[in-house]
Amino acid sequence: MKKVLTIAGSDSCGGAGIQADIKTMSAMGVYGMSVITAVTAQNTLGVSKIQELSEDIIKEQLKAIFEDIEVDSIKIGMLSSIEIIKTVTDSLEKYRAKNIVIDPVMLSKNKCKLLREEALIELKRFIGIGTLVTPNIPEAEVLADMKIKNEEDIIEAARKIQDFGVKNILIKGGHRADNCTDILLLENGEIIKFFGKKIEAVNTHGTGCTLSSAIASLLAKGNSIEESVRFGKEYITQAIENSFSIGKGIGPLGHFIDIYKKSGIDFE
Repeated sequence: MKKVLTIAGSDSCGGAGIQADIKTMSAMGVYGMSVITAVTAQNTLGVSKIQELSEDIIKEQLKAIFEDIEVDSIKIGMLSSIEIIKTVTDSLEKYRAKNIVIDPVMLSKNKCKLLREEALIELKRFIGIGTLVTPNIPEAEVLADMKIKNEEDIIEAARKIQDFGVKNILIKGGHRADNCTDILLLENGEIIKFFGKKIEAVNTHGTGCTLSSAIASLLAKGNSIEESVRFGKEYITQAIENSFSIGKGIGPLGHFIDIYKKSGIDFE
C-alpha cells in the first residue's frame, strides 16, 4: 500500500481540502494521511471564517508522520501565511520529501482569500521544491505576473513559473473561453496538451484539490508525470460528470461514484 500525505486546510462540508484529498486518495487505491494547516468554516455557499493552526502543531504533525511512516508522495494545498509556508518548507527539506505536488490555493469559489497577500513571494520560493505545480489560469496569472489570453500566454506563464525551480507545471484550462485544454510543461521543456470537453456542471467544489490529490496518488504508484496527469484527468472528469447537490450552493464531486451507485443512490 502506497502512502500519500496531504498538507492542506480542512473543509467542514467535506467537498474540498483535506476531506476531498483523503476521499480521492482512497478512491485511487493509496493510503491517505493528513497534516492540517488551517480549519475553515465552509459550506456549499463558500468560506465564512478561517483559523490558521500554529506553526508548532503543523511542525509536530509533519514530524509524527515522517519519523514513523514512509511517505511515497505529497499533495500540498492551502498554506496561507509566510510562517506556515516556511514551516512546511523546512520540514520537507529536512525529511527529503519526494513526489511533491503543489496546488497553489489562493481563493475559494466565493472569492475568500486563502493566501495572505504578503505570503505570495514566499509561496513562489516554496514552489521551487515541487515536482509538479498545478495552477488554474487565474493562479498562473498571479504567479507569472502576466495576463493570460491565449494558449501562447499559457505556455509563456508556465515557463516563467518553471523559473522558480519547480520541475513540471500543469496549467489547468477550466477557465479558458475557447476550450478547456490543459497544458503540461515538463522538466525537459516538452509541452503536452490534454484536450478535454467542457462539462456543464454546477457542482464543482474541490476540483483543484481532487485533481492534485489524484496526480500525487498516481505518482506514488510509480506512474510518470504525464501518465499521472492523464489518468488523474480521467478520474476527475468522471467525478465532475457524477457530481451532486448537498446544499444550496456548489456541491461536491462524485469521488466514490461506483460505491455511491452500489448503495442505491439515484443520480439520474
